[in-house]
Amino acid sequence: MPQRIALFGGSFNPPGLHHRVIAQRLAREFDEVRVIPCGPRPDKPVTDSIPPVYRATLADLTFGDLPRVTVDLFDLEQATFTRNWDLQKRYESLGEVWHVVGGDLVSGGALGKSLIQRTWAHGPELWQSAHFAILTRPGYTIDRADLPPQSHVIVLEEPGSSTLIRDHLVHGQNVAHFLAPRAHEYIQRYGLYRAPNPSSWARQSLSGQSYAIQADNHNAKAQGWLAEIGPGTEDKPDFITVLGGDGAMLRCIRERWRERRPFFGINAGHLGFLMNAPEQAFSSSFPPADVILRQLPMLYLEVEDRQGRVQEAYGFNDAWLERSTSQSSWLQVWVNGVERIPKLISDGALVATAAGSTAYARSMGASPLLADTPAWLLVGSNVMEPSQWRSALLSVDTTVELRNLSPEHRPVEAFVDGLSLGEVVSFRARISRAACAEVAFCASHDMAEKIAAIQFHRPQVG
Repeated sequence: MPQRIALFGGSFNPPGLHHRVIAQRLAREFDEVRVIPCGPRPDKPVTDSIPPVYRATLADLTFGDLPRVTVDLFDLEQATFTRNWDLQKRYESLGEVWHVVGGDLVSGGALGKSLIQRTWAHGPELWQSAHFAILTRPGYTIDRADLPPQSHVIVLEEPGSSTLIRDHLVHGQNVAHFLAPRAHEYIQRYGLYRAPNPSSWARQSLSGQSYAIQADNHNAKAQGWLAEIGPGTEDKPDFITVLGGDGAMLRCIRERWRERRPFFGINAGHLGFLMNAPEQAFSSSFPPADVILRQLPMLYLEVEDRQGRVQEAYGFNDAWLERSTSQSSWLQVWVNGVERIPKLISDGALVATAAGSTAYARSMGASPLLADTPAWLLVGSNVMEPSQWRSALLSVDTTVELRNLSPEHRPVEAFVDGLSLGEVVSFRARISRAACAEVAFCASHDMAEKIAAIQFHRPQVG
């Protein structure tokens, strides 16, 4: 018997407890539930009321811990609104697909006048061939004659409305009883739905909160701190403590960013730009009482190999192409669909977020950026031609594509945060619309001072 998969799509702007209850009920009725927050919708301009990365985070915070429930972020990442016909094609190889819809969408079905039949792409065909899980709302009665041929009615008594939640937030009213606790905390932290532009940082206390610990196994200093702050917990921690250097932080972010928990790093490495100095972290009781949380963007990458296979990846610091042989690479550089450098002859090229600009980008000659700068970098490595070009500052809505002009004779390999993606013929990068990481710093930690120390070559402690 094929696995039954319920597709639960919607704006989820924001997702409320009523959405969570629906997902839990669906998980009892089906083998798997896929929650699919949609991208921009022409019929619902309010879908874009906050940037998509906040909506993606709220979806993970609301549904991410539910058994048999998976949050799929492809529509938010690609800024698309995938129609049910295309969702059917996307998921049907995994099992028997069930489309979750409200009872109002099937009203008039007996006469061929339901919204599904009249307004959906391939609506009449879907009506006859697809499976529908139909949710009833409190006080709403469904005429059995209106049901599609393959349907299952689920009676719900949980009221709720994203519109109501947004309205309460705009007017400063309490919404804690409408939201999952972690989603409510996140909305409060960044002032979502209350101002035109959400904040990207917040000040708060970690004192008394639970934390997981991830320590660099090859760093003796980090291992020595375990006895001082351990043991931590993996049972729904409030944040994640990372012991080590920037490399340890990058590994932890790569492995755990979908948990949507803040990362608090303690530097047992060298510069430790993403970390807190141990004398600050341990200056009083741990966890610290005064920290600044910064929501920092991540990179979204699509790389294509010689066989035409496309691989997606996320990175926090940087991603790059480098030559695989002794010969220089020949790359074509496109920015937002416009050819900017017809032939870049170099050892390779790198893109870096603002947070990652202090790493390889700096060693390649680019000026580092403050971590919350709304920009990112494209940097050439040992550029021979064009002789005067070294780097470019990019806006956050920019897409960069690097194409290998000679993949057979001058192969290049792609990397993201130091992890190899193999040899590729093209490399597309932009700031992700769905992925981010919250990094916590002691309030006394001065990121600007670290940048100044790098730029003016002054010795810097911590």
